[in-house]
Amino acid sequence: MKKVTKATYLKWYEDMLFWRKFEDKLAQVYIQQKVRGFLHLYNGQEAILAGALHVMDLEKDKMITAYRNHVQPIGLGVDPKRVMAELYGKGTGTSQGLGGSMHIFSKEHNFYGGHGIVGGQIPLGAGLAFADKYFKREAVTLTFLGDGAARQGSLHETLNMAVKWNLPVVFCVENNGYAMGTSVARTSKGTDIWKLGNGYEMPCGPVDAMDPTKVAEALDEAIKRARKGDGPTFLEMKTYRYRGHSMSDAQKYRTKDEVAEYQELDPITKVLKIIKDKKYASEDEIKEINKRVKDKVSECEKFAEESDFPEKNVMYDVVYEQKDYPFLAHKPQ
Repeated sequence: MKKVTKATYLKWYEDMLFWRKFEDKLAQVYIQQKVRGFLHLYNGQEAILAGALHVMDLEKDKMITAYRNHVQPIGLGVDPKRVMAELYGKGTGTSQGLGGSMHIFSKEHNFYGGHGIVGGQIPLGAGLAFADKYFKREAVTLTFLGDGAARQGSLHETLNMAVKWNLPVVFCVENNGYAMGTSVARTSKGTDIWKLGNGYEMPCGPVDAMDPTKVAEALDEAIKRARKGDGPTFLEMKTYRYRGHSMSDAQKYRTKDEVAEYQELDPITKVLKIIKDKKYASEDEIKEINKRVKDKVSECEKFAEESDFPEKNVMYDVVYEQKDYPFLAHKPQ
């Protein structure tokens, strides 16, 4: 694995802090009704993305995930101003404002969504890996899903095919504790989701996903295995989200004390402590990073606020039309 250095920790701190503050701003403007529809935030889970980016080959490896998908494209290189504009529904967004919160996408940066259907991205991730294997591109696809999707039939069908066809894919279950609002313990007799891989004779295991180093180590092994042709891996990233499933979640299934307890494990705080303990940065340098992050978030907000909404014809241009559609009950006279 690429060595974790002083530069790595400083990058992790700045990146994760930016992702956190970016989404905190989204929560704020959502309350102001500037962002509409659903909004699912990643607060607390940032170490997964930070660790993944450290070991991926960003020139060719791909990533696909569910609808908690705002910071992943930013990490892969998408302009965060365009991501925020997409959530505002503006024409300067990643999908011209037509995708919104749950459907960020960037083929240029190997980010394939952003999928609103629970588990819908799982077979697509295997499909991307199949294409890479078919065309001998030596790329690996990281397919992320939530713990709630672990009970979807699509996961089990895909795991079976992926291991049978020896696909270069890594399945990562981001187990943040409660799916949409129900703990794993209430939905399954077995609470170790990673053990599902055993049923398909697929390498599998749990990962402390509140630590980017642990995530990087686990994914490095899995990615190397996939890249050399030894097939898929199934990992359970044990993490915790500090906000609700979405902005409309009242969070009655957990206590404030529980959230506070997990906030002691905050990956951003953990990385900052290492930076201070190892004297990787002075207090003034840390303040400069914090200011840089704050200014960057403000730039994103300003860009989104000042951008125009898409022209109405843009919405019609992406709707499929077949003039002689056979099931029309009444043809125009």
